Amino acid sequence: MDAKLSPSQGSQGTNISGITLASSLVVALTIAAWTLDWLGHRTPWEGMSLTLPLLLCAVGSAAMGFVVIPMLQALKTGQIIREDGPQAHLKKAGTPTMGGIFFVPLAVAIACVLSNFATDVLAVAALTLSYGFIGWLDDWQILRRKSNKGISPKMKLALQIGFAGLFCLWLMSNQDSNITNIALPWVSFALPLGFLFWPLAGFVLVAESNATNLTDGIDGLASGTVAIALLALGAIIAPAHPGLMVFCAALSGGCLGFLAHNRNPARVFMGDTGSLALGGALASVALLTNSLVALFILSGIFFVETISVIAQVTYYKATKGPDGKGKRLLKMAPLHHHLELTGWSELQVVTVFYIIAAILAVVCLALA
Repeated sequence: MDAKLSPSQGSQGTNISGITLASSLVVALTIAAWTLDWLGHRTPWEGMSLTLPLLLCAVGSAAMGFVVIPMLQALKTGQIIREDGPQAHLKKAGTPTMGGIFFVPLAVAIACVLSNFATDVLAVAALTLSYGFIGWLDDWQILRRKSNKGISPKMKLALQIGFAGLFCLWLMSNQDSNITNIALPWVSFALPLGFLFWPLAGFVLVAESNATNLTDGIDGLASGTVAIALLALGAIIAPAHPGLMVFCAALSGGCLGFLAHNRNPARVFMGDTGSLALGGALASVALLTNSLVALFILSGIFFVETISVIAQVTYYKATKGPDGKGKRLLKMAPLHHHLELTGWSELQVVTVFYIIAAILAVVCLALA
């Protein structure tokens, strides 16, 4: 996606640096995890907590980056830049992509071990790695063809739907019938969907993975916002699903460790390998824990980013004239690129998006 192509604009227009912003997020989420463990009467240094998985995966992923990134450089996995994109994006040419291959599997493995290989954790781990595999295929084809086109959109969608269908089949055979009743946070009422739940579940898996993929557009943007969303989701589901709490905390920590290398100026991009996997993880956990309303709130940024793309394409087609050209609603989609082209620096965009993601997380925790 264009996500991997944004230029390094440094700290122009803002007094904060990439390393300061990333460090601030790590400290903030660590304090949040510790506080949430204390409020939940959990010991922060035990396996079934938020803090230990978060820190363990953050340190492990950051360390893995120092080993894997030089290997990616040696394999010449530099990002291919679209020639029809903004010329400033050319500055990112050659930066290694496919970084999801080291932090996602590591976090998933640690989560499985700490949760004693709980069945539900293994299920969401399988879905996460499956979506990561789809992303890897796309990234690999882009690099092999030396163009910005990976596997065809139809093939990517078919694989996403296929793995979503397998996950839904597992849900159908391993969960009680109450899973089709969507819990509403403000009232003691659950919306009974019955059979309609299953197409909704498939849609959520595909839509969430593509939404996080679209958000992977500026150094540190997706890794930071997803880390916030995962930690909040883990805290919300902790009382009833401690194993999945650990999974969320571990993957959140993995994002923070990756952020050590992905913050502005990025040394590596996560690629579709990482972004599709992270979206799949969020969606699968929410489906399994009946937390779709919380997921919708936590995914506010991803939702707006997706809507900006849909609106851009729809408006362009609707205003297309005899010459075959239409008008653009935004300077460029997704939204983060529009903000860049209106004068925002990368760090300004990322800072504001982090703040919005944190506010959404607080709202969700308050409702829970």
